[in-house]
Amino acid sequence: MADPQKVAREGLNKIAGHAVRAPGGALRSIRRFWGSLGPGVITGAADDDPSGIATYSIAGAQFGTAFLWLALFTWPLMAAVQTMCARIGMVTGKGLMGALQQKFPRRVLAVGCFALFAANTLNIGADLAGMADAAELATRVNSHVWVVLFAVLISWATVRLRYAAVANVLKWLALVLFAYVIDAFVVGPHWSTVLHDTVTPSVPHGPGGWATLVAILGTTISPYLFFWQASQEVEEEKALGRHSLVTRRGASADEIVARKLDVGIGTFFSNAAMFFIILTTALTLHNAGITHVETSRDVAKALEPIAGKFATWLYMIGILGTGLLAIPTLAGSAAYAFAETFGWKQGIDEHFRGAPAFYTVLVASVGVGVLLDFTRVNPVRALFWSAVVNGLLAPVLLLAVLLAASDRKLMQGQPSSRLGIIVVGVTTVAMFVAAVGMFVF
Repeated sequence: MADPQKVAREGLNKIAGHAVRAPGGALRSIRRFWGSLGPGVITGAADDDPSGIATYSIAGAQFGTAFLWLALFTWPLMAAVQTMCARIGMVTGKGLMGALQQKFPRRVLAVGCFALFAANTLNIGADLAGMADAAELATRVNSHVWVVLFAVLISWATVRLRYAAVANVLKWLALVLFAYVIDAFVVGPHWSTVLHDTVTPSVPHGPGGWATLVAILGTTISPYLFFWQASQEVEEEKALGRHSLVTRRGASADEIVARKLDVGIGTFFSNAAMFFIILTTALTLHNAGITHVETSRDVAKALEPIAGKFATWLYMIGILGTGLLAIPTLAGSAAYAFAETFGWKQGIDEHFRGAPAFYTVLVASVGVGVLLDFTRVNPVRALFWSAVVNGLLAPVLLLAVLLAASDRKLMQGQPSSRLGIIVVGVTTVAMFVAAVGMFVF
């Protein structure tokens, strides 16, 4: 007969062994999951740049909770668009502009490159100004100094660091989006009213409402994200040792499913951040009668007496973190577009001497953005109107993306699904309607 004490000791040892191993196993699972996330999460988080934050803040301040429904509406649209762009990069082994070369003449693509560069540079200038305003409020150091410091830091890091390091830093910066979730709970909304406005679409009235609608769509479904998503798929392939075009062509079913999950998570948190930014400013600024904000400082200062210093600091941290995340994405997407159109050597894994034209475009985009800060341009207005420009440019580019993604030959026999094409088609039509509505009404 077995010794009861021995049996008990063995049982306790097994339990203790499982208890010790379980956290390690859970930790390894979390690490594997975090490691599997990449371009989708980075691209989704980069969508909430200072331009997006300013646009959502203006929407909340001017229209209250009327635009909350857009956060729910745009999530599947944004996810479908980014998944389609990711699929183009994964299957063709090229960035978006490289793939489009098989559908359109180079002169047409060159025009698109310069339009993208102009829109991105305006966005970068506005983002730098928004970040600098937040830094000046926290430190009392002149915002022009911060603009130069941020530009130099971001340019140096993007040129000097390799893709794996840049991607890892950007992925961690995505966590700053939680600042806006916390901010909303600090304010304490009436959730029944919030739920009603979230599920009940509100049609905008007047030119201001339509412009805000276009701006929200433009900053949520932004052209630079299309190019960045596809190019980062190529960078991911290179990081796995697939340096030739032949080895990068095609994608397994598991790879496509993994990227859909990655994109779905990234776009979910992006739209959740949009939701909570609109909600926070609606409950504070709009309810207090502060419907017109001119700078990021105005938004932060207006928040403090209403929601407290903690909410103000969270707002500023979000602006700084998302700016550091988004500006390399903005500058990099233009550089990738030019390099693919004109056949330059490209890639964040390349040294400057190995891809001088690629890095010149990247640094020039940031440099021109710095110069914009020394003009008399209102930062929040510039942020807002850069979103409007993106809203007008995006549907044109989406038509090109649809043509490429549905071409079986170009897509190596792996075109986008019928559902994906329908959803992106609906997105394109919605953005065209919003753009026309802005001018008509």
